[in-house]
Amino acid sequence: MTTLTSKAFAPGLFAGEVAIVTGGGSGIGLATVRELGALGARVAICGRKRERLDAAVADLSAAGLDVFADVCDIRQPEQVAAFVDAVMARYGRIDVLINNAGGQFPMAAEALEPKGWDAVIRNNLSGTFYMTTAVARRAMIPAKGGRIVMITANAKRGFPGMVHTGAARAGVENMVRTLSIEWATYKIRVNAVAPGTVISSGTAQYPPELLEASRLRSPMKRFGTEAEIATSIVFMASPLTDWVTGQVFRIDGGSSLFGDNWIIPDPPK
Repeated sequence: MTTLTSKAFAPGLFAGEVAIVTGGGSGIGLATVRELGALGARVAICGRKRERLDAAVADLSAAGLDVFADVCDIRQPEQVAAFVDAVMARYGRIDVLINNAGGQFPMAAEALEPKGWDAVIRNNLSGTFYMTTAVARRAMIPAKGGRIVMITANAKRGFPGMVHTGAARAGVENMVRTLSIEWATYKIRVNAVAPGTVISSGTAQYPPELLEASRLRSPMKRFGTEAEIATSIVFMASPLTDWVTGQVFRIDGGSSLFGDNWIIPDPPK
């Protein structure tokens, strides 16, 4: 059974509202769903693996949360449209969108093949755009209001070792700034949360030595937790920040301001 962790916000903060969390079946996404549900939201989640979604729904439903889940590959615009239409048919509104789905893998740029580049760009950048515009067109623009939070990464100083996701996340952060201006007239807020290194399902494939190097180069000498990131996402998605838009909220223990993140080898002889 899920343990609800939200203690920082007033009960019922999202009462009557509907939220979509992409990639909500695991990791930071699932932690965010728990927070939103504990605060009164009805939540719709999507992902590519039905078994993961079913397990999440069973866990969340046991805690008394109203959750709808469906398989959706955000890289496919037609699947995104079908998912958003299903959410609208079930709930009649979408107040909050958390663009959490994404993925990447460590690899030096010279070894990265076009297939790997395309996969990460489509997932982290294009898929985010498809979901964001589908929700805006079908729900938020007609309703003249909404809150969108993109989940990016600690890539302020570049992303050595993962150029594909660094480029994609930078594109998402520019999208945040652009859409915050274009959609301000509709009272739609668009912001981003940029986590540092968090131990979750998303980092399970990373080499242990890479993770440890990241921890050691953090001023606070520790990893973040899924719950800490989820709390920040919920804050940015809440009415408490209704005069904040176009911003990137970095949750990384100071890592974006300090420390090297890539070992520079000696020049080849």
